[in-house]
Amino acid sequence: MISLGVLVSGRGTNLQTILDRCEAGSIPARVEVVISNRRGAPAIDRAAAKGVPVFVVEPRQYGKWPACKRAYEEKLVEILLSHGVELVVLAGYDRLAGETLLDAFPMRVINIHPSLLPAFPGLGAQKQALDYGVKIAGASVFFVDLSVDGGPIIVQGACPVHENDTVESLSGRILEIEHRILPEAITLIAHGRVRVNGRKVEILPEPVQAQAANTSLSEV
Repeated sequence: MISLGVLVSGRGTNLQTILDRCEAGSIPARVEVVISNRRGAPAIDRAAAKGVPVFVVEPRQYGKWPACKRAYEEKLVEILLSHGVELVVLAGYDRLAGETLLDAFPMRVINIHPSLLPAFPGLGAQKQALDYGVKIAGASVFFVDLSVDGGPIIVQGACPVHENDTVESLSGRILEIEHRILPEAITLIAHGRVRVNGRKVEILPEPVQAQAANTSLSEV
């Protein structure tokens, strides 16, 4: 069982998926704390409904951005560590992680992005995909580093792009993939099956003795 801290900014659909899967026992994890950088984010209510401790930490409390980034992240780290967090999940979190957070949780911060990285990093990935004319889109879960969506990739999932797709229709299809691969990545990490070697992430085979014990887990 791995202890999670989830950082959010918006609707919280990926957070809801994690909460539901943890509650059902289909991923070996527990959400210990949720932190939002936006007061009033719907994700806050999702966490509260499950009885998960929620904190709102707004960067503006610490001064002007980006000068306040270190002080802001120090507060995040304080909360995460005080709740025994082992893995930090960015789930719709709209700030770039900085050195303070990443140093406190080396290779223990993951994010999800609505594209098949390294294609279309940054904002508006779905629109970028449509504008470029790709035939396949998708989502990626990766370890966060100081780059923009450039860390080592853990899991990816793909979907077709249809001729009549809009940003909204493609986003909906990609979101379904996100809801599948983010729990998958958490499960792999919780089972110790992820090894990082430079830019490459190796998914280790599940030990034979663990296979029978984990038959209740979703397919990984």
